[in-house]
Amino acid sequence: MPQKTVIETLDDIDIQILRNLQSNARLTYKEIASLVNLSSTPAFERVKRLERDGYIKRYVTILDPEKLNKGFVVFCSVKLNPLNKKVAQEFCDTILNIPEVTECYNISGQYDYLLKVHAPDMRHYQEFILNVLGELPMLGSITSTFVMEEIKNDFGVTI
Repeated sequence: MPQKTVIETLDDIDIQILRNLQSNARLTYKEIASLVNLSSTPAFERVKRLERDGYIKRYVTILDPEKLNKGFVVFCSVKLNPLNKKVAQEFCDTILNIPEVTECYNISGQYDYLLKVHAPDMRHYQEFILNVLGELPMLGSITSTFVMEEIKNDFGVTI
C-alpha cells in the first residue's frame, strides 16, 4: 500500500488552522474555531492533534532585534577542519550553547555550516569571532556576510 504524503493527511480545515496559527500563535481556540467555521471543541481537538503529530513544533514570540540592541545581523559560512562525524557533532553541540547564533544550518558546497548571528555592533561581532568561534579547535575558516537591510523575513512555511 502506498504511503500517504504529509499534505494528504491534512484536510482543508487543518491547513486553515495551521495558516492562522502561523500568522498569530496567540489565537484562542474560540477564535480559531470562528476562522475555520467549527465549534471550539473540534478546533481544540484538531490543534492538539496537529501538535501531537508534529505539524506544530512550538509556539514562539518574535522579538524586534533593533529594540533589543541585537540588530547587527551577520551570516557566517563556516568550514570545519577536519570534517568528520565526531567533529561535526562537537561543533553542533557547541553552537547550540552560543546565544549570538540564532540559526545554524548544515549546508552543501564550499562551506559546511551557515550561521545567523545577532550582535549589537561590529565591535561585538569582531570579539565574538576572535573569542568565541575563533577558539573552536575544529574551525577551518569563516566567511562573514553582513546584512545591510532585511527585505523579507517570514518565519513560516508556505502551505
